[in-house]
Order: sequence, then structure tokens, then C-alpha cells
Amino acid sequence: MKKAILCFLILGFSVVVSGQKLKKIFNGKNLSGWVVPQPNYDNWTVKDKMLLVKSSDDRKGSILWTEKSYKDFIVEVTYKDVSGVVDSGVFLRGENDQIQIGISGSLKRDLTASPYIPGLRYPSEAKTDGILKVGEWNTIKIKVVDKTYTVWLNGKEVMTYVSEKIPASGPIGIQLHPGNNMSIQYSKILLAEI
Repeated sequence: MKKAILCFLILGFSVVVSGQKLKKIFNGKNLSGWVVPQPNYDNWTVKDKMLLVKSSDDRKGSILWTEKSYKDFIVEVTYKDVSGVVDSGVFLRGENDQIQIGISGSLKRDLTASPYIPGLRYPSEAKTDGILKVGEWNTIKIKVVDKTYTVWLNGKEVMTYVSEKIPASGPIGIQLHPGNNMSIQYSKILLAEI
């Protein structure tokens, strides 16, 4: 019994010390804590506890940024393609490194969970065969430490990449890519600083 209690205390302490408990950064009610892009405010709405990202008639893109900047972190998003050719993503520490969600506009194929970096395009391709659930809910978890990020799709590790271009800190962004008629829902956006 003493061993069980000691084990429980050690495990509980390690969770607290690690500080990796994921917390909601999208509250399901409004966009508090986020910088809503102007004039594309209507592309970003909260409905039924979900973030709905939808192209406008002019198909201009925009990025929803966290108000806060982050250094090392884990971010987890749960999303579902709703309509059109979805081209979205999660920006890491600013507008350089991004983890793709959906169809690459340049390569015309699904590169979900792969990094996109301006000038390098897709330097590494995530292995998502048999893991990505097209048209269903998917969860992407991204761990960023220094210049290295690791990506999991639906609980399976699919890619690790070392980026020489990623800034040391910056906000996290959710992308609505320009040029497409699309919509995507995010039911959860969670984060833990590490």
C-alpha cells in the first residue's frame, strides 16, 4: 500500500513539475485571447462551442493569432474539414514555420501534419497513410522545443523536423489560406508551455 501511495505521489508530482497539462486557449464561447484579423473578422466565428473558419466571397486569407507569444510549447488542435478544398494550418512562433492542414495549394495534394516554410516549401513530409481520417475529426499535436518540432496525428508520431528558420518565440496562428472556397471547424485548441 505504501508503495502504491508513493508511486501515486511521484506520478502526480511529475505531472505538476513538467507543466505539460494542456489547457484550452480557445474557450468555445468567443475569441478572447486571440487577435482577430481585420477586415476579415467574419471569416472567424464561434458557433456550437466550435471555431468555424470560412472563406468569404473574395477568398482572401487571414491568420488568427494568439495574443500571447510562446517559446517552447505543445499545441493540440482537433479539427474537421467542412466544405471545399481545405488549406489551413497552425503557425509556430509567427508567420514562418507552419504545420499544414489539408491540401497544399502549390502541390495540389494532402500534406496534413507536414511543415511548410517559405523558401523551403515542404522540407519534410509527414507519414499519414492510414492515420488521417478524411472528412472526420482529426487531432494534431505539435511539440516545439528550441528549433525542433515533433508532430502527432491522431495519437501517432508522424514527423520530426529541425528548422533553422523558426523564431525563438512568437504567437501561434490558425490559417485561412487565400484563394480557396472552404470551411473548417476547430473543436479544441489546447496548449501547454514547457
